[in-house]
Amino acid sequence: MRRHDLLRVDPPVWRAMLDDHPTLASLELVADWAARDWPVIVRRPASGEADRAMTVGLPLPPSHGKRRLGFGFGSDRGLTARPGVTLRDAGRAAPASWQPTVAALLDLGEDLGLTPRVFGALLWEHATGMAYLTERSDLDLLWEVSDRDTTRELLAGLRRLDATGRVRLDGELVFPDGGGVNWRELAVWSEGGHGDVVVKSMRGVAVRDSDAMFARASAS
Repeated sequence: MRRHDLLRVDPPVWRAMLDDHPTLASLELVADWAARDWPVIVRRPASGEADRAMTVGLPLPPSHGKRRLGFGFGSDRGLTARPGVTLRDAGRAAPASWQPTVAALLDLGEDLGLTPRVFGALLWEHATGMAYLTERSDLDLLWEVSDRDTTRELLAGLRRLDATGRVRLDGELVFPDGGGVNWRELAVWSEGGHGDVVVKSMRGVAVRDSDAMFARASAS
């Protein structure tokens, strides 16, 4: 599994997890989260979670304190991978003011042969039907890339759309090895800036040379 992948948790496994985390069990929405068939999202293990087979999280909506909850499971039994949510599917839950940007992003992805996936507030609003988006929300996207030229075209398009000011674009470009880089960092590289970028993966956080990353992607 990779960061931002989605999982379904069988209700009995969920109840067993809550027995180990009574504080979580006391929170409204959390107790019946799995019973509602709402997903959890895979995250990088924190310090002290080396014994967990899978570490995940979920955020509560602003109406419930907007808390980010993290926990883990001792095995992968009862955990089922769910497909990522595409921008095309989740975009229907976006505010009207976002729709021109959503449409332009979908066109950009189609032109480049890329399918953007969502995470962040838009994902959770789409997945749960609850109000997660606020006036300060970003549009968080994942783009899977490997080709240098396509990536440069993607970054140019993201800069252009972000500059309109309709909605702040955030998110990562994800390489074949699962490492994700904030698109703004790669945009600096594409404009001739410093080649080192911060790469996040399930294994941790590392600084890598952008050119070397593309070389490895091409080799794979």
